[in-house]
Amino acid sequence: MINQNDNSQTSIIERTADARPPRTLRSWLIGRPLSTADAAHQTIGKAIGLAVFASDALSSTAYATQEILVILAAAGTLAFGAVFPISIAIVVLLAIVTISYEQTIHAYPDGGGAYIVARDNLGEFPALVAGAALLTDYILTVSVSIASGVAQITSAFPTLYDYRVVLSVGFIFFVMLMNLRGVKESGTAFAIPTYFFVGLMLVTVGAGIFRLFVTQTLGTVINPPEMEALETVSKITPFLILHAFASGTTALTGVEAISNGITAFKEPRSKNAGVTLIWMSLILGVLFLGISYLAKAIHVVPSEGETVISQLARTVFAGRGIWYLLLIAATTVILIMAANTAFADFPRLGALVAKDGFLPRQLNYRGSRLVYSRGILALAGIASVLLVIFKASVTRLIPLYAIGVFLSFTLSQGGMALRWYKIGKLKPGEEKVERGSTLRFVKDWRMKMTVNGFGALCTAVVMIVFAITKFHDGAWVVLILIPALVAGFWMIHVHYTTLAKKLSLDNFGVVPPHTTRHRVIMPVSGVHQGTLAALRYAKMLSTDITAVHVSVEPEDAEKVRQKWELWGEGVRMVMLNSPYRLFLEPLLGYIAEIARHRQQNETITILVPEFVAESRVAAALHTNTAELLRSQLKRQVGVVIISVPYHVKDNSHYAQ
Repeated sequence: MINQNDNSQTSIIERTADARPPRTLRSWLIGRPLSTADAAHQTIGKAIGLAVFASDALSSTAYATQEILVILAAAGTLAFGAVFPISIAIVVLLAIVTISYEQTIHAYPDGGGAYIVARDNLGEFPALVAGAALLTDYILTVSVSIASGVAQITSAFPTLYDYRVVLSVGFIFFVMLMNLRGVKESGTAFAIPTYFFVGLMLVTVGAGIFRLFVTQTLGTVINPPEMEALETVSKITPFLILHAFASGTTALTGVEAISNGITAFKEPRSKNAGVTLIWMSLILGVLFLGISYLAKAIHVVPSEGETVISQLARTVFAGRGIWYLLLIAATTVILIMAANTAFADFPRLGALVAKDGFLPRQLNYRGSRLVYSRGILALAGIASVLLVIFKASVTRLIPLYAIGVFLSFTLSQGGMALRWYKIGKLKPGEEKVERGSTLRFVKDWRMKMTVNGFGALCTAVVMIVFAITKFHDGAWVVLILIPALVAGFWMIHVHYTTLAKKLSLDNFGVVPPHTTRHRVIMPVSGVHQGTLAALRYAKMLSTDITAVHVSVEPEDAEKVRQKWELWGEGVRMVMLNSPYRLFLEPLLGYIAEIARHRQQNETITILVPEFVAESRVAAALHTNTAELLRSQLKRQVGVVIISVPYHVKDNSHYAQ
């Protein structure tokens, strides 16, 4: 074959397939299949990126303040005064993490976040810990955000409280379906609700501040729900404050999402992703502080029956009027959309880990809409199971939340600090290529290293505080789950590595010589045209052919014997008498006996005549012997199973 580009000889022929996926019900649900060339057109800008990747962080304003109050309630209502100072401390931490991740975005423009940073700078094991922590966090993000969104609905419509699990699973299915349609389409669909929520929350906080300080008509919550406390203490203690702070740090979950999904942004993607991160942090900080301050001022009460947002809205808007309903609707939507952030990042991270051989390779497959559809389906399934187990309770799910994300924060920022240290060792103009990025000398590497190092220290402290204060509430589950996931990653990796070594062509030498002997065993249920077609094919493979018939009924066996003597062309047949009317077991026993006594360099081929039905209904009327044998023998070394299909067609139209 001649290569048309340079007229050189080549054995490789390149062709473009014309095959297109057929139109099916799936096409109607998730859209027409996209070509690989369409990938560049599926990127998103800053406005859509905020809707896709920031909804998780922004949605946390709906429950972060409540989670602080739930812990403080243990010391009575007087402890609620600490909610605003704790919120300020959390916003300071948010600023530190934001600055750190903004540096990560520019250092790793191909995305990957904590996993890639830890892999390139700290090693494989810390990378796997970061990957396990983030994957766990994304699963819990879906569960917590959906459960919190449903809690908003049940606050406005208490009669739906008993159906919260069903509603939660239904919303997961909806978000899954939207994400299967593609990042661009899901982002466009969710952009309006995101900005609607941000606008309404700013109006609510602004109106509350105006009524509190200007008109002084805000008042307190009317008919507050009954206060619930997880535990009771006699006074405010440092441990209680740390416990409340740890619960409130759930407001920071989702900050890392943009660094994981940089590749989804339009060029210049690092700049667009960085700007989006800053927008998100500013909006999050303002809303979180505003809600916490107003919650203290109007004396809200933490409760599973009615959320803080619901109490705030009906106090600011003086009842359950149209503005109250709009805010509840917007909050519900943004909480459900927070799951969209996890659906955007979980499959991407799963694909990166799978590409490195630590997760099943199937997760690296892009579906018809250029998204990692198998990762999306896996996330939806696991999150649904969690919601059913924990009965869609936000308070019961929150203790499992945030440890993973702060662990990934710590590893990411620690890895970035080490990266800047390595850059400081380079000479001006010198470059060093690593797997995830290229190191180039920068003058201010010391300042950047200090920022990331301080960020790592802060998030490590928060992680330890969270693990200690939330341990008895259920955080121990995550502390066991993450090591278990890492162990699972290693087991998968060992399998892939071992298999690759066994199949490697490195130092393989020459192809081994052909086998000197080829034995064919052909199971025969009856003698007909399909059997003879298989026999003709068997003779093309070898002269050593043995037909095998399992005799279940003596009369049928005699008919087979007579026909084979007439049509068998002298090929020997073994008749296996089966007094207990078993078919597969005697045949497998005979094959095993032949395999035990086979000669060196001998290959045994099981050649099965296979009837191919014209419909699934007709196929159900026949035993697929080839498939049965294949399932039983495929693990046996030196045995090959071949099916020779035969078709029975209506030839009446040829008779003229």
